[in-house]
Amino acid sequence: MSILLEQAQSAVRAAQQKALEMGVKMNIAVVDAGANLTAFARMDGAWLGSLDISIKKAKTARFFDMPTGELGKISQPGGPLFNIEHSNGGLITFPGGIPITDSNGQVIGAIGVSGSTVEDDHAVAQAGVAAVRDVR
Repeated sequence: MSILLEQAQSAVRAAQQKALEMGVKMNIAVVDAGANLTAFARMDGAWLGSLDISIKKAKTARFFDMPTGELGKISQPGGPLFNIEHSNGGLITFPGGIPITDSNGQVIGAIGVSGSTVEDDHAVAQAGVAAVRDVR
């Protein structure tokens, strides 16, 4: 099973609303279970350089079925996955990417957000994930 377009769009809308509430401009990407881009929004004035980062965060979260910040913790020098960010055409291993699961806990996609601090990116991504639960 993969995320439906309606779910992906709901995630983007919710993440965008959270970003507006926080006063930040974000790039928001949602990928399906195959890590294919399904929905995307670049808020007016969001950094162009963060566009690619948001997509890579979503893909990274799906490739490894874990939040990108968690992957970052184990990819530090001396860690078991040191240098993993150089695989798969380039990964992003800092917060802002989160897997999206269905009601059975199966990963159906992921969201990636970029445009502010990694803490803000993660908070906005969490809002997107929460919205998918409401669409089910």
